[in-house]
Amino acid sequence: METSEVTDFAKRYTAAWCSQNAGSVAAFFSDTGSLTINGSVPAVGREAITASAQSFMTAFPDLIVSMDALDRVDDHLVYRWTLAGTNNGPGGTGNAVRIQGYEHWTFGADKLIASSLGHFDQEEYQRQLTAGFGP
Repeated sequence: METSEVTDFAKRYTAAWCSQNAGSVAAFFSDTGSLTINGSVPAVGREAITASAQSFMTAFPDLIVSMDALDRVDDHLVYRWTLAGTNNGPGGTGNAVRIQGYEHWTFGADKLIASSLGHFDQEEYQRQLTAGFGP
């Protein structure tokens, strides 16, 4: 894909994460695409990816994802993001969370994400869930 296509794709992907519509996130993945977060068991296929995205949207009803950067590295893209929200979902702590992370994207022939390897600082995330965002 051309740079302008990829940038537009990433902007629309970011908007999907902010939409509170998990299916709109999954629509950016190939039918058999996968999303792996912090080395966990991959969510494979749009139904599983929808469930994974929904877990964040449910935990953070005011979820905002910002695109920080988009870099081309070899045969994939690195999408860098910041997630911010208040953990007010069912059983939530009520604490504000602000974390940064990234996804390594590999695209399929359909110009959708075939594989996304995502990462964020899990310890910092847990700390913020418990104590809230801040020093």
